[in-house]
Amino acid sequence: MDLDHYEHCGADRRQDGLSIEGVSEVDPLIPLDLDSDSEAQERRLLRKIDKRILPILCLLYLFAYLDRSNLGNARLQGLPGDVLGGDPTGVLFDWINSAFFFTYILLQIPFTVLSKYYNPRIWIGCSAILWGICSLSMAAAHTFTGLIIARLGLGTFEAAFGGAVVLYFSFYYTKAECGTRIAYWFGFAAVAGAFGGLIAYGIQHVKVSIANWRLLFLLEGTPTILLGLLCLFILPGRPESTQFLTAAERKIAISRMNRGTSGDFGAVVRRSHVIAAFQDWRASLPCIYVGGVIYFGLNCALASLSAFLPTIIGTMGHENAMAQLMTVPPYAMAGLVLIITSYSSDRLQIRGPLLVCTSTIGGLGYIVMLGATHQQDVRYIATFLITSGTYSSIGLMNAWFSHNLGSETKRAAGIPLYGAIGQIGGILGSHLYPLTEGPAYTSGFIVSASLLFLAALCAFLLSASFRLDNMQRDKEYGKPDPDDMVDTSELADKAPGFRYVP
Repeated sequence: MDLDHYEHCGADRRQDGLSIEGVSEVDPLIPLDLDSDSEAQERRLLRKIDKRILPILCLLYLFAYLDRSNLGNARLQGLPGDVLGGDPTGVLFDWINSAFFFTYILLQIPFTVLSKYYNPRIWIGCSAILWGICSLSMAAAHTFTGLIIARLGLGTFEAAFGGAVVLYFSFYYTKAECGTRIAYWFGFAAVAGAFGGLIAYGIQHVKVSIANWRLLFLLEGTPTILLGLLCLFILPGRPESTQFLTAAERKIAISRMNRGTSGDFGAVVRRSHVIAAFQDWRASLPCIYVGGVIYFGLNCALASLSAFLPTIIGTMGHENAMAQLMTVPPYAMAGLVLIITSYSSDRLQIRGPLLVCTSTIGGLGYIVMLGATHQQDVRYIATFLITSGTYSSIGLMNAWFSHNLGSETKRAAGIPLYGAIGQIGGILGSHLYPLTEGPAYTSGFIVSASLLFLAALCAFLLSASFRLDNMQRDKEYGKPDPDDMVDTSELADKAPGFRYVP
């Protein structure tokens, strides 16, 4: 390791006025040699970080997903009849559902890059407050235009949240821990599906002076604002500056942040890495070719599930209230499978092979749906395959790219870039299940299954590419210690000492 280089970096940071109390200006970039006592300190630090970060972020994502996906429940509670003139074809509902994705796609990249200039607790907390306000405004909407505007606002502020949180996890967790933590966080999307079904079932039986769907938006939007306010006070900032950690803990946290890569110090955006994110065929622009194709297919299936699972279950002959309740078990199973697969991927340090398996499982679920139009019990079992395969795949995908982009700035550009391209699949998924095609929904199931199988193929090719690249670097430069810091300040994931998670 070139110590002179890091001393030079420290000098540059002193010139920039970046100095953190209690932490050496050179030492933060030099990994610690962890003895048994240091390992015990690190375990205590990890527990401390988990207790502070995970509960608030998981709850925020729970309500983020409730706020974006509760349209499916509101549909069964009379929203089309009250606001959309009945909407017999379902076209107006489809556009309201897909409006969220337009602003989400356009703004996710600039917002995630901009988030690096701000304290994470301020950025994430304010995003939550603002999308909570947009969610509440849906309860007050009386026209199609009003609902469209509210959904566009919701997409705007959730775009500021999603990519920033995945980036934030990389500040505090190593590549051996990130997959499980992202699974806990994203797993609350599945919890939201189950919880949303329970809430909708309960509201269906409440007699109040306003429409049930308006009460649904009120009950699910208000906690988001409260959590956003709480986030402003309790979420830690960046590791090198947060007062949540002691000076000794900050030193350990910064060392962890630099294992197998190197983090930025302070509010820094490296323009060359932003450009590299667009040029790297495997990581970003190329999301169009590889990562984006995977995420496109996954998000198409996810958007379909979120908006139409209650409707699809309703076509099996169940009343609206029971259809709401029957969405709970598939989502509960999805959360369990997501945690198991992500924990396994962290332990084994593989993502691609597991992603191939989970995407295939989701695709098979749609094939079963397609072939069992009049076998309602079989179709219901298929929903378990779809939810488990889709949610697990997205959790693995987010964990995969949170490390493999190499540098912090490239992650800030690359994660929302493949995410934004992939979210276009959400627009497609919002239009795959018009009411006129129920209960067979043949075209929707065929498209969703095909895209999940395509995602599995692309994941296989991408994983093989990462393995070959690692082998070539091992042959040329030798095998690095996985806990060593790798200087990715210039070359990002192209640095000779950097190794991909396959």
